[in-house]
Amino acid sequence: MPSSGHRLRDVEHHPLLTDNDNYDSSSSSSSEADVADRVWFIRDSCGMICAVMTWLLVVYADFVVTFVMLLPSKDFWYSVVNGVIFNCLAVLALSSHLRTMLTDPGAVPKGNATKEYMESLQLKPGEVIYKCPKCCCIKPERAHHCSICKRCIRKMDHHCPWVNNCVGEKNQRFFVLFTMYIALSSVHALILCGLQFISCVRGQWTECSDFSPPITVILLIFLCLEGLLFFTFTAVMFGTQIHSICNDETEIERLKSEKPTWERRLRWEGMKSVFGGPPSLLWMNPFVGFRFRRLQLRPRKGSPEFSV
Repeated sequence: MPSSGHRLRDVEHHPLLTDNDNYDSSSSSSSEADVADRVWFIRDSCGMICAVMTWLLVVYADFVVTFVMLLPSKDFWYSVVNGVIFNCLAVLALSSHLRTMLTDPGAVPKGNATKEYMESLQLKPGEVIYKCPKCCCIKPERAHHCSICKRCIRKMDHHCPWVNNCVGEKNQRFFVLFTMYIALSSVHALILCGLQFISCVRGQWTECSDFSPPITVILLIFLCLEGLLFFTFTAVMFGTQIHSICNDETEIERLKSEKPTWERRLRWEGMKSVFGGPPSLLWMNPFVGFRFRRLQLRPRKGSPEFSV
């Protein structure tokens, strides 16, 4: 691949591996097809705690909306319509979270910087490639090494502990959907909280909820705080992700002020490359491309991820 100035700043010059090197590449030299057939999971304690907290907070919001506000309501259709909308948003948000967390973000195979692999590339005379000294792989253009995943990730945007994974080339669409559905469900929860407060103030607090007035107030206040925090965070992340996609520039590339050496896909071309195909309702569906895989835990030696 051609030499590029911005690559020199984040890649050290190291000789390619030889047959005498001690690096064990047999455990990580699986093919691209084998990588695509595995469920990706990062064994990071902080990320796993954050992911569990995300699920618990969404479940808490669903509990308050369903059992504190909607079920005690005397308006049947109000409860049904809002219950269906909120639960659909919650399911879509959690599904997007799972797809983001369990999808390979675009990891480069470890230890592929071998003499045999180099010969198979059939490089032209004078052609320059780079090797990551941390995971001993041939580093593609726009790939960056993640110290948590311990892998080089293609088009790595950032590592998000809330999804316990990197956001990269293959799972960015699911991360965008996750932030969008969390933001929408947060707005819906805040609106329902406002209507519930108005209803309780105008009527009797003992009749507007099956819980005691103090418990009801505490649950609603906590849900409002959660909704405000979630909406602020996810709305900002959603906006930055859409901006990055439309400008074909990852967050790392923007922070490093890297000059593009690739042909940029701007606006709709960038959106189509991330979400796949022309604009359609399928863009909003986190289940697109999902298929069940055989579950077989195989912890990989020296790696923080599980192959499933």
